[in-house]
This record gives sequence, structure tokens and C-alpha cells, in this order.
Amino acid sequence: MKYSTLLQPMIVGLSGASSKFMQQYPLLWAPQGPGDFRGPCPMMNTLANHGLLPHDGKGLTKAVVVGALKHGLNFDEALGGVMFDQALVANPEPNATYFTLDHLNRHNVLEHDASMSRSDAFLGNNHIFNQSIFDETRAYWTDEILNPTMLTNGKLFRQIQSRATNPNYTFASRTEAFSLGEVSAPIIVFGDMNTGTVNRSFVEYFFENERFPSELGWSKKADPISLDQIGKMAKLVSDAANLLTDGSKPDSGASRRRDLHAGVW
Repeated sequence: MKYSTLLQPMIVGLSGASSKFMQQYPLLWAPQGPGDFRGPCPMMNTLANHGLLPHDGKGLTKAVVVGALKHGLNFDEALGGVMFDQALVANPEPNATYFTLDHLNRHNVLEHDASMSRSDAFLGNNHIFNQSIFDETRAYWTDEILNPTMLTNGKLFRQIQSRATNPNYTFASRTEAFSLGEVSAPIIVFGDMNTGTVNRSFVEYFFENERFPSELGWSKKADPISLDQIGKMAKLVSDAANLLTDGSKPDSGASRRRDLHAGVW
């Protein structure tokens, strides 16, 4: 399996934070201000709100992306580099060496229909957090500790809802890869990758505030997160999204691409 394709949706940009923010993270936080760019991915927005990306969401280059991923989430440098390289598709300029959070709002590039927390582009604002949509997603999070089945149940509901209400509904195989990555991201960042579980309060706080849940007791992982770990988690989530009960796959024999947003997300 090509693990590099797992990454794009989980994190579509991390960039140049000032040394002041980097030293004091996660204590410093400020929401989007006038002239600041934000996108459809709550993780990217959170990193900008904490100053791990430039707070204005602009000029996201590879060097600062890799450094911010390492500092904010303890992603190793190889993983951060792959993520940045795949995120450049969001910038429509030829031979681009950077992107902005606003680039991520381009519909059906990275942003897509049936988001866990945003409206479809046809139906409304596709990059601002939508509490009603998020409430519909988390209705399927039925315990204080979430597992891949609960998270993918919310994903599947959003796809059905989007297809039923959006005449322009678009959800290709690449979109499925992004969507699975968005489901994986909370476990990878906030949860236990060995058990595939995550504290629901951490995930809800993160989505609703675009802020790390440090005050709830979360801290970044002590050991660096690698590409191989991402691949294993994506497979776990993909298996949970399979509605067949006999262990077979709907696309048996075909290769499947998975990505991490995020989301992200």
C-alpha cells in the first residue's frame, strides 16, 4: 500500500510560526481576525489559531510546514514533507512552492461534499464550521470513548444526507480517501493508535473551538508519528467503514487510496 497517499486531507498546510508562539504553545491562542485566511480543515485552522502556522494563514512553505508539524503534533520530518508536497495541489499557480489556507477552499480539490462539520458548497458555506451539521455527525458518537465504527457511522450518514439533498453531490474514489483520512485524524492526533480509540470530549472541543484540547488534559504524543503508523490507522478506519459483514470488500482486488485530512478534516 502506498502510505504517502494517506496524508493529504489530514493536514493541508502548516507553516511559519514565530519563535514566540513556538516557545509558548499551546498557551497562546487567538481566533481568526480581519484579513486572516481560514479553510475547511479544522486542524489547519487550529494550527493557525495557535500560531503554529502564520496566524494570517498565508505563505505556507515547506520548511515552516515541516517544522510546525513536528512542533505542534510531533509528526516526523519525513511525514511532514510528504504532507506538504501533496498539499501543493491546492495552489493553482504553476510550479507553486507555497499555499494558503484560502486555497484549501477550492471545491472538489481537497475540500469536498459530505464533510463532518461543513456544508456542501452547493448548499452553503463550505469552509465555516456548521454546528448543526456537526451535531448530526456526532449523534453517532454514542460513547465517551470513540472507536472507528462510531466515527465512520457519522461519515456514512453525512454521505447519505449529502446525496439526498445536494443535486450536485460529488464523491469520487479520491474523495473517499480524503473522507477516511478525516475520520482517522482525531484518533491519530488526540487518541490511542494502538486501540484505535479517542476521548469524545477532546474531539468535540477541537471541532467546536478550533483549538487544541489542552485544558481537558490532552498533550501531543511523546514519540514521533511516522508514515507507517498513519497507514495502519487508515486501514483500521477503512475496515470500519465497510458495511459488509462477511469480511469481504466491495472493491475486492482493486487498490484503494486513503488520505488523511486534515482535515483535515
